[in-house]
Amino acid sequence: MLILSRKVDEKICIGSDIVITIIGLHGDQVKIGVEAPKDVKVFRKEIFEAIQTENKAAATDEQTLHTLSRLLKK
Repeated sequence: MLILSRKVDEKICIGSDIVITIIGLHGDQVKIGVEAPKDVKVFRKEIFEAIQTENKAAATDEQTLHTLSRLLKK
């Protein structure tokens, strides 16, 4: 893990097309801005994990698999 110190309005570049900007500090919270291409999905980690859990549940649900199977046969 790379650990960086930044001040408000300072930026971090990831690759050539993602920029993280420190917007503000409020107590123990850091507000950041993310500039990325529209095809790059940016999520908070807890939201990303919830999406993965839901996707895994849907992929193993028998009813969902049956419905998808029927749709693919059409």
